[in-house]
Amino acid sequence: MQMPPNAFKQRLLAGEPQTGIWLGLTSPYAAEIAATAGFDWLLLDVEHAPNDLTSLLAQLQAMEPYASHPVVRPPTGDAVLLKRYLDIGVQNLLIPMVETPEQAAELVAATRYPPRGKRGVGHVLARASRWGQVEDYLWRADDEICLLLQVESPEALDNLEAIAAVDGVDGVFVGPADLSAAMGQLGNPGHPEVVAVISDAIARIRATGKAAGIVTADEREARDYLEAGCTFVGVGIDTLMLASALRGLAGRFASR
Repeated sequence: MQMPPNAFKQRLLAGEPQTGIWLGLTSPYAAEIAATAGFDWLLLDVEHAPNDLTSLLAQLQAMEPYASHPVVRPPTGDAVLLKRYLDIGVQNLLIPMVETPEQAAELVAATRYPPRGKRGVGHVLARASRWGQVEDYLWRADDEICLLLQVESPEALDNLEAIAAVDGVDGVFVGPADLSAAMGQLGNPGHPEVVAVISDAIARIRATGKAAGIVTADEREARDYLEAGCTFVGVGIDTLMLASALRGLAGRFASR
């Protein structure tokens, strides 16, 4: 058995726009439903959703037969945690709260085997290698990892070009919620000053040659970000979409 190429990473590096949604319901059944919808990717959130390694694995297994690619956002860039994610088959990572090029370099090292990095070798126990059946796994795994880093503070933006320049970083994602809070606009990512900083950050990321990403629940904004050159754009969040649909239905009947 040979390791297939990471089509999500290939398209990202080729500059092809890819859209997806955030999954926070932590349900394999919900993840499978989302995987049939036709999005390019689906982000499994562990930072702000009550996921653990077991629920994450179940969702990866549910999504396996479908074309949508899983991307995982861990709660932190802890090397031990990332090792466990990689071993259960995660290839695409979005790491939150990255602020320095040194931190970026540590994250690259955590996702690569020696001598290129520090990832522990336990592939015969791992779903990622199909328990040792992927013959070229050890020699191909590094190249198929897609590492996206999330910048969401003034310090991170000060270091933006240096973070993007780290070898092994495939893209940089602007986090509007935390960035707006750090700028004194908690809950107001649409403030003109925040919007201006985000637009500037996107242009700077693109100038480095790395993929630029962002998420919004506003469809018009999502289209604007795509036009601005973002190639990794979140266009919805499952919890918000479900809550909105339920409240709307309940409200229509409550007003009968």
